[in-house]
Amino acid sequence: MSEDFSKNKMESLTELYRIGCGPSSSHTIGPERASEIFKKKHPSADSFKAVLYGSLAKTGKGHGTDVVIQKTLAPSPCEVIFDCDKEDLQHPNTFDIFAFKDGEEIAKEQVVSVGGGKILMEHTPIGEARAIYPHSSFAEIREFCNQQSLSLWQYVELFEGEKIREYLLKVWDCIKNAVDLGLKASGELPGGLKVQRKAKHLFEQEAENETPAIRENRIVCAYAFAVSEQNADCQRIVTAPTCGASGVLPAVLLYEQEKNGYSDEEIIKALEVGGLMGNLIKTNGSISGAECGCQAEVGSACVMAAAALSQLNGFDIDKIECASEIAMEHHLGLTCDPICGLVQIPCIERNAVAAIRAINAVILASFLEQSRKITFDDVVRAMKETGRDMHASYKETAEGGLAKIEIK
Repeated sequence: MSEDFSKNKMESLTELYRIGCGPSSSHTIGPERASEIFKKKHPSADSFKAVLYGSLAKTGKGHGTDVVIQKTLAPSPCEVIFDCDKEDLQHPNTFDIFAFKDGEEIAKEQVVSVGGGKILMEHTPIGEARAIYPHSSFAEIREFCNQQSLSLWQYVELFEGEKIREYLLKVWDCIKNAVDLGLKASGELPGGLKVQRKAKHLFEQEAENETPAIRENRIVCAYAFAVSEQNADCQRIVTAPTCGASGVLPAVLLYEQEKNGYSDEEIIKALEVGGLMGNLIKTNGSISGAECGCQAEVGSACVMAAAALSQLNGFDIDKIECASEIAMEHHLGLTCDPICGLVQIPCIERNAVAAIRAINAVILASFLEQSRKITFDDVVRAMKETGRDMHASYKETAEGGLAKIEIK
């Protein structure tokens, strides 16, 4: 594994933690932002057309990509075409958008939704993201922090500035609100699969002779279900690092705060550390299910949760790395195979399982850090290579794996 991370540069955590509506950061938040920009750029247009390719075409109906594009471009009409046959795409989340005036084409632009709500536009500089970190690998960050006697959260604030705390406090408020609303809601999720919300039931149904360990699993899972169900219902959540994996980090952090009385200030530091690890994956690997499968989404979310919990537990840099590496290592190869293209089955349940895995990774790291052989940079490289080798039908196309199952 010889890929060089040195040319990659990390952006702000504000580009990783995005507040928006589900169900998909790449399929709804990204196209929505691109449509807003394109509409403002061509105010004289009286109609539009969008042609979706790759994963956007194959799962766009289930994710509501067509709906969000048409809603954003309204009141002008927009025809949305799903082209599932086009190949040789620079990224599987690609679409073309056209503007018309009196029936004549006046503009065309290609958009790539690269994951986590981030977009690249062919003729429009987005002008929002800039590399603010001078280091590109965990090894470089660890060396710098050791030289400067910095913790990982201090490293984040050194380059982000103190304003990142204010932003992450808003992120945390949104997370807590999503859990609260998700635990109160009941009924059927939209999309036609007739999936019933389960968070409220999990939270309220204490098992007979329930042990503390079983209760912990139940509550953590309930919190993960709550956020994931809010996401599936197109409600407001935080990408952590994506919409489809948005339930993992909230479940772990909120449970730990309630259990151990951590302050919001301590939670912010945990979000900084978790975000740093997610940022490294985003920069050097991928957080896009369409590009690298669910290992890039739920796997990355598990890493972020494990790193954040390690920070709360007072782990040093080496133990935080160990927990993060364990969390990703055991998600390698995880496919993205949403049934009917909806972020429901198996996505919601995967968030709950990953939250429990994150806690277990931290426990293992507390015992095994001295004996580990794999670095975090190693496992990020492995994840990216695994994603490249994974067959396209297992990367958010709803064509393989569980997605082939017919739900009646």
